[in-house]
Amino acid sequence: MTARHSAWGTRPIRGRARGREAVPVRPDDGAVRWRGRRGPAGAAVLGTLLAGLVAAGCAPVPSVVPAAAAATTCTPGWTAAWHAAQQAVPGDSLAGRTLRMVVRPGAAGEQLRLRLSNRHGDGPLRVAAMTVGTAGPGAAVARPVPLTVGGAPAAEIPAGAEVLTDPAPVAAAAGVPLTVSLFLAEVPRTIGSHPVAMRTAWLSGPGDRTAAPDAAGFDTTLQSWPVLTGLEVLAPRPDGVVLAIGDSLVDGVGSTPGGDDRFPDQLAARLSAAGGDRPMTVLNAGLSRNQLLQDDPPAGGDAPSTRWDDDVAAVPGVRDVVLLVGTNDLAAGAAGGDLVAGLQGFAQRARAAGLRVFLTTIPPSASGGRATPTAVAARDEVNGWLRSDGRRWADGVIDAAAALGDPGDPRRLRPDLDSGDGLHPSPAGYRALAASVPVGELSGSPCRVSPDR
Repeated sequence: MTARHSAWGTRPIRGRARGREAVPVRPDDGAVRWRGRRGPAGAAVLGTLLAGLVAAGCAPVPSVVPAAAAATTCTPGWTAAWHAAQQAVPGDSLAGRTLRMVVRPGAAGEQLRLRLSNRHGDGPLRVAAMTVGTAGPGAAVARPVPLTVGGAPAAEIPAGAEVLTDPAPVAAAAGVPLTVSLFLAEVPRTIGSHPVAMRTAWLSGPGDRTAAPDAAGFDTTLQSWPVLTGLEVLAPRPDGVVLAIGDSLVDGVGSTPGGDDRFPDQLAARLSAAGGDRPMTVLNAGLSRNQLLQDDPPAGGDAPSTRWDDDVAAVPGVRDVVLLVGTNDLAAGAAGGDLVAGLQGFAQRARAAGLRVFLTTIPPSASGGRATPTAVAARDEVNGWLRSDGRRWADGVIDAAAALGDPGDPRRLRPDLDSGDGLHPSPAGYRALAASVPVGELSGSPCRVSPDR
């Protein structure tokens, strides 16, 4: 690892394998934060190296106390309340128009700030105006409040970078949707976006409508979240954060559009109902078509290990990580042993970062070649390893296959838990998946329990 000097001090440089080198990260003050380009999937490489270490007799990294837990002071602090993973998509038709998106924070705070990203861009992105307010019906918004970056009402985000807006005196309540409006004055040919939002966004005609409370002029609908990657709140006593990362089963395909009944949503509801120190903020870092072992930017985005810096390490407050992935690797012909090595590699990385990690068995599917004898054998190998040996590598194993599989035909989803495509659970299926999480093994939120308890 090398270092680069800058006006912001010296920061370690993490090299990426493709395209541009990584560049420094500015301190967390709302200014520009730089990222390197995505590289080829690190999961397969890391898994191969890890397999060699295991063969040489090296044991898995032991579980450690999460860094977030060690640093907990139960005093006001910034924590992530909402997150969206991104991949590269065309930026067509966005320039000169106002983008309006609804997000549902999972944590409360008296101030908030947004994370805006051009990490996948191939040129500068200029956001000329931005507001946030309470979501109204459709594209309407109540009391839109202007946001700034470094004191300025606009931000030019270079390719490969992201920014945090300045803290805004806007209260966020857990579960109460907010509407974010961005006037995109200049948009590169390629931008970062979350393509499957399971929630409607709106695009106006030409012009800045960020301050308009009504929905007039927002005639184009989207089913994605471009540019916006995070919402952070200043919480009086921050809860712990559990982040789910993986494929469309995390992303929520098969759930109710606008219904907030994806797996992470249902897990958050279950934790809230558990009371005590169990309630945690649950974030969704899923990407539809995502694979564990292979980057696929045009379709499924970067693999979880490749996007670790952006979707795990950069997210404040994360204590636990749930990895649910692998079904798309099976469809692509991945071998069971390679998937096991990839899961081991991801678990190693999480524990080395001081996080608790939970691995998940791969649910059955009759879709897209996932029920061939070869795919079934590979899935059985992975799931058998997780059930017998997964806890040596992870802090817990979630048996999604048992929760969702048909007892009469373990190669398929239970009919009453199937959304209808043979691959994605229905809202009832996501509820069953959330019910299978061992909530007592999660880190929880120690600030919810009095020190003398």
